[in-house]
Amino acid sequence: MHVVDINSITDADLLFDLSKGDRVAFDILYNRYWKKVFNLAYKRVNDREIAEDIAQDIFVQLWIRGNATVITDLQAYLYTATRNGVFNRIGIEGKYTEIPEHLGVAEQQADEADSKIIYKEFFDAFQKMIDNLPEQQRVIFNLRFVESLSSNEIAERLQLSPKTVRNHIGRALTTLKSELLFSLFLIVLTKGKN
Repeated sequence: MHVVDINSITDADLLFDLSKGDRVAFDILYNRYWKKVFNLAYKRVNDREIAEDIAQDIFVQLWIRGNATVITDLQAYLYTATRNGVFNRIGIEGKYTEIPEHLGVAEQQADEADSKIIYKEFFDAFQKMIDNLPEQQRVIFNLRFVESLSSNEIAERLQLSPKTVRNHIGRALTTLKSELLFSLFLIVLTKGKN
């Protein structure tokens, strides 16, 4: 059995794999850089929760843009994205005014109810997307992300090669990513009309 040292895999190789929807490549990049991004954000905002939010947003964007954006220098990209995330967050925070407490409670309750409805609709739509995947992709996707099996465990269970499993996971994630972006666009579009 050949063991690969993940520290020896270059960022360029990981970004290439990420562009193909490889979740493992994303996980390696996340583990490699999350703390650096968090620390950079924290130095600027001096608030742990906000710094965590900024770091999470940056990695969500990295995943979403995986095959749409060519990144030649990942560290420079993450630095710039963190700086922009801090500036955006400071700009957003500066635009809010204090809401009287009794109005804030009512608004929060309404927002929570809306959020639960939107979450349920989004989750149901996401589940339908998974159900519409080709059968083998759907089975492999559920084994990987519901049962948390590794690619090797899935390959062993289904009598497939690990590479075939990774390819199916990549294709499923690419399909779901594009459909989720379209769904998000529709949600934003319909929310804007209300």
